[in-house]
Amino acid sequence: MHQCFTKIETENASRYLQQLCKHFAHKVAVDYDSARGRVEMPPGLCMLVAENGALSFFCQSREPKGLEVMQYIVVEHLEKFAWREDITIAWEPGLPADAPAEMQQEMDAG
Repeated sequence: MHQCFTKIETENASRYLQQLCKHFAHKVAVDYDSARGRVEMPPGLCMLVAENGALSFFCQSREPKGLEVMQYIVVEHLEKFAWREDITIAWEPGLPADAPAEMQQEMDAG
């Protein structure tokens, strides 16, 4: 599995998480609440976490190209919802050491 993540500092983390998940739910399977989201995109799984003034994305795909597609989808949609903010999105390979345990388990199970 290929994995990547990004963490975006924003006071609107929960709002953006819910907007993104609601939007994605029109086309793909989504499960979410105000703090966590799970989006089953065609290229792979994307999980979102909103906490402590940040919105984190954890993505996995069987193919490297799948990660590129997911990154593009996330960036395009987040920029539309967060147009009032100067948001920086920098993707990192793998998962961070401090990723929530449930996120690591979900990624490993995929």
